[in-house]
Amino acid sequence: MNLIASDLSFSYGKDAIVQNISLNLEPGTLTALVGRNGSGKSTLLRLLQGQYPPDSGEIFVGGVPLGKCRERVALMPQRNSIQWHFPITVSELVSLGRIGGSQSGCCDLAAALQRVGLSELASKRLDALSGGQQQRTLLARTLMQSAQVFLLDEPCSALDPPSREAFLVLVRQLADAGYTFFVSSHDWGESLNVYDRVIVLDNIVLADGSPEDVRKELGAIPSMGNHCCG
Repeated sequence: MNLIASDLSFSYGKDAIVQNISLNLEPGTLTALVGRNGSGKSTLLRLLQGQYPPDSGEIFVGGVPLGKCRERVALMPQRNSIQWHFPITVSELVSLGRIGGSQSGCCDLAAALQRVGLSELASKRLDALSGGQQQRTLLARTLMQSAQVFLLDEPCSALDPPSREAFLVLVRQLADAGYTFFVSSHDWGESLNVYDRVIVLDNIVLADGSPEDVRKELGAIPSMGNHCCG
């Protein structure tokens, strides 16, 4: 299912956070949203999920206005938004994903855990998980919702390189299965060789295209360089 946004703008008071953002996220694609801290990435994701009303612009999911189908779009928050010391298990946290969508979701608990490789850790407490396992738990919770478009907010932040690579491979497999993923990151390097498309944001869209094309385009901007957002 595709998500189309046209001319989105949003401000906090006099501060323009995102300006005139237009994009088309195609079904079964994995797109990176890259930008420095404060570039508007998290705000844009929340606009696309319907948490914030835009000052101007429109959003359609599968041709339907977002306001009539918010359940089609799921947002995975940053890991630091969860208190991992709570005495609950992986399966209990993942089950909470049903609250964000229909009771059926896109898969049941067992299927969600299996898809992210956590079946054997279902009864493990959250505070016993590694960083990579925590991120997969959040992804499984997100998959419990009745969505086709998934927005991931800085999912690889603070992960070590092997965990980051494993997580992105997992998301790539889910995109190949037909889901639409839009993943924010401040790390330019992790966008190469994984994503179908890279959108670079600095309150406005600076570049949009394949990783190779975007690298070439941004290389011509002295302030960006080869590691524009590292």
